[in-house]
Parts: sequence; structure tokens; C-alpha cells
Amino acid sequence: MVEDMTSTQSLTVVVTGANGFVGARTCAALVERGARVRAVVRRAGAAPRLDGVEERVGDFGDPAFAAEVVDGTRAVVTTVHPMGSDRRTQHRVAVEGTPVIASAARDAGVDRLVHMSTAGVYDRSPGVGDVDESADLVGDDGGDYPVTKRDTDAALADVDGITRVLVRPPAILGPGATSIWNTLRPNEMADSGAAHRTNPAKTFAWVHVDDLAALLADLATGRIATSTDLQQGPIEGGCSVVNVAGEAATQRDYLTAVTDALGIEPAWDDEPAWTGQIVADRARGWGWTPRVSLMQALDELRDGLAALSPHTCG
Repeated sequence: MVEDMTSTQSLTVVVTGANGFVGARTCAALVERGARVRAVVRRAGAAPRLDGVEERVGDFGDPAFAAEVVDGTRAVVTTVHPMGSDRRTQHRVAVEGTPVIASAARDAGVDRLVHMSTAGVYDRSPGVGDVDESADLVGDDGGDYPVTKRDTDAALADVDGITRVLVRPPAILGPGATSIWNTLRPNEMADSGAAHRTNPAKTFAWVHVDDLAALLADLATGRIATSTDLQQGPIEGGCSVVNVAGEAATQRDYLTAVTDALGIEPAWDDEPAWTGQIVADRARGWGWTPRVSLMQALDELRDGLAALSPHTCG
């Protein structure tokens, strides 16, 4: 294994999307581990206000800015993807932009690039079983977000000369104004007064944002060391993929928690659905252990949604 990057107190890590749902949690996890953070954001004043966090405003897809922001650092964590934007924007920002900062990091002698990908890059069609890191990826008809995330991963795999780790989480639970699963989708249901129709047996693969941030931070700081065995750690100088997921759950678990909190009826169908699991054995082999249980995550979700219930007096 290579030198433990945590052995120096001068460890500085760049985080792109530092004001985002995952990026902000990752900044906090890095500070907890004694690292300093260069928090890359697009708007001044948007970075987390934490001791040890230095805000840098700019576009990480700009070669000059990228070279400046990675200079003198030991790791880069990329969390930005404009989900919900049109495909051209997603391609420009993620597929074209992310390799720019990855290449700048390599040229500056940065040790590691940790990229937050998604389990959405995998084919999870009905009938496909469990999904590990060797599973088939979505085809070109897989949707804008999965396809552009897939293509970003492929572009980073081509940036040789730096250790790259592609972290693939499924749905990310946890409180936050921009949380898709705790806030945005439940808000849509509350506004319409109806649940999204789905097969209750369909898999709801998930991870809590704090457990995901812990893995990203441990990779960036070298608490998870490189190895010659992919089952024990990322490969030095290579591009390693790792899934991250919590315990097994179904859409019944998730949607029931949301609809109960909102006081609306769930809507079920019997359409064919994927019922496999995201296999995260590799992450566990690297020493990662999720700390938030499904019960805790769903209780947190219910508590956050209670104020949205139509039955709540205001």
C-alpha cells in the first residue's frame, strides 16, 4: 500500500459542487478528518461556512481555473452533475468539464481523484439480478442522466496518470432542501395530492448522504489506502469502480413512508420491475460500513415531511 495521506496535517482536498447536497456533507466530513478544503462553487458565498473550508468561485471546466484550484492539493472530489438539465448541458458540464479538472489534477501531481458517479449507470431492467461493479451499463437509450453519467465515467477512465475512484451510489437519502428523495419528490407528491404509481416490490436501492460522504472523505484523505488487490482498495494509478449502498429496501418501504407522512394514499401497480440489489461488497472490503439503518433513514424522512401533511394546521 502507498503512503497514508492522512500522515500530514497540510492535506488539502478540492471539492467541486461544495454547496450541493452531497458536496456540503463531504466538506464537513473532510474537515472532521483534519483536512483543509478548497470548496469550488459558482456563486460567491455559497460554500459551507466551516473552519478549514476556503471558497473558490469558478468553473472547474475552465483549464486555467482548474489548474489554479488544484495546485498544491493532494486530492480532488467531484460531485457536480446538472441533473434535470437538458442533455446538451449535462454533457457539457459533466462529460466535457469533469475530465478538465481531472487532467489538471494529474498534471499538478495530485494523488487522487474521487468522482461521485451513480448506480444509475447500470442496466436495472426487469429480470436483471443483483448488480455489482462488473454489471452491464445502460445503453444509449437509457435516459439523459444515466447516459451522461456513464459517459463521464468513461471519460475519466481515459485520464491516465492519476488514481481515479468512481463511487456509484443509488438513491441518496438524508435531509436537505435539495435532497431529491427526502424533499423534492415528496414535495411534488404533496403538491399533486397523489403518489407516483409503482410496483411495491420494485427495489429501492439507497444510501444515506452521511454514509456516502464518509466514503468519499475516506477515499480522498487516504484512510482507504490503495492496494494491488481491488477487493482491498483502489488500484494505484488505475481507475477503480466501487458501489455504495445501504440495506435492502423496496418501493413499498419508501413510498409508504412518504405517503403516511403526507396523509395521501400510495399508488401501486404490477408492472415488471427490477428486484435485484446493488452489491456493495467491494466498499465493505475497503473498510466502509454504513451507519444509518433503513429504519433511521425513513424515520428521518417522515419527521422532515410531517410539516407538509395536508392534515397539518398552519
